[in-house]
Amino acid sequence: MAIAFGNSMNSTCAAPLWALIAFVVASCGAGSQNQSSESTVEVFSWWTSGSEAAALETVFSAYRRTFPETAVINASIAGGGGSAARPVLQTRLVGGNPPDTWQTHPGTEVLEQYVAPGFAAPLTDLYEEEGWFEVFPDALLNMVRAQGEPYLVILNLHRSNTLWYNKPLLQQHGIEIGTALTHEALFAIADDLQRQGVTPLCMGDSGIWATGIMFENTLVGVIGAERYLGLWDGSTQFTDADVRQAIATYARLLDYLNKDHAALSWDQAVDKLIQGSCAMYSMGDWVYGEFVQANLEDDVDFGWVAHPGSEGTYLLVSDGFTLARGAPNPKETREMLRIMGQRVVQEDFNLQKGAICARTDCDRTRFGPYLNWAMDTYASGVLVPTVIHGSAAPAAFQQALNDALTSFVVRRDENAFARTLAREAAMAGIGD
Repeated sequence: MAIAFGNSMNSTCAAPLWALIAFVVASCGAGSQNQSSESTVEVFSWWTSGSEAAALETVFSAYRRTFPETAVINASIAGGGGSAARPVLQTRLVGGNPPDTWQTHPGTEVLEQYVAPGFAAPLTDLYEEEGWFEVFPDALLNMVRAQGEPYLVILNLHRSNTLWYNKPLLQQHGIEIGTALTHEALFAIADDLQRQGVTPLCMGDSGIWATGIMFENTLVGVIGAERYLGLWDGSTQFTDADVRQAIATYARLLDYLNKDHAALSWDQAVDKLIQGSCAMYSMGDWVYGEFVQANLEDDVDFGWVAHPGSEGTYLLVSDGFTLARGAPNPKETREMLRIMGQRVVQEDFNLQKGAICARTDCDRTRFGPYLNWAMDTYASGVLVPTVIHGSAAPAAFQQALNDALTSFVVRRDENAFARTLAREAAMAGIGD
């Protein structure tokens, strides 16, 4: 198992007017709750879909059982991938009014955006008290350390490069998917489905990050893990022939999407997959959490396979929570983080979220076929970071990729897309 990360540099976010308004509303709401309890803890996240909210509630319930006198403020802001939440968070941090703890991603995001500017406090003593240095893998610990100290309690591990499919729908149309799939085989299936009047690929990219997931998955599947990692150390260029091939492949995939994709959120696209309005979905395994909420059965109601060409690669998306430096409620926050790191809490959370534990000692027998498959592929695969979820590259390049994708989905200019990414990578200092 191997993992690597690209170089990065510090960046800041400018908060638009709507973010300032949201901040004021959130602050007022928090204040009213503070008056109703002697102690509180505010948890800031973007988990609001059915499965996300259910998973987060398992953590809150565990906390309330232990600390019933403390009010938990769920400061979640809707918007997949944190697209709406992060500007509000940045405004609060810069303004000196941090939430007690907030959701973020390991790697570049937490270290560059929150640790380097001094917004987050180290958690070394908590890790030592709980024995977490022994139960969290070194590869993950290295993603949350600065000067040897950890700054994040890692709650889950997602695989981003998964292709989901409505199994009964495909069977109805005489289509079987095995344990691996090439892009050409996927195109053949998609053409067959279109001839039969079925939309081949689901997408909900009202938040552009969702189609960005499919782009990253395609990129890894076409150029391979080693060349993909080279994008973040400068040994691979976005204008290289194999990267251009990946862009062309991604462009072709866009031809098979549901026509209303731009109006839907990622979880609304999952609903279309469940209903059989479309057949397949290239998306992270938070999709599995939505299947759990719908009471679907693994390998009966739905199937899965690695995104074409990416079988040996685990495109890692992980979430964790910080301790704010100067947190309004540090004692309560530390206990919330302690709860998040507990084995049973991680099991309960990830069964709802559609992820696997960050801890290495979770009980596999509690997890079904898909999540056991994910555990096996995590253990044996090459782990690679993601731009879309903040671990591979600076925030400036992440935003540039989102902007370039927004243009590309409409214009399909492959040369302009490649040149833009190459230019923005150079401007972000990638490969320096």
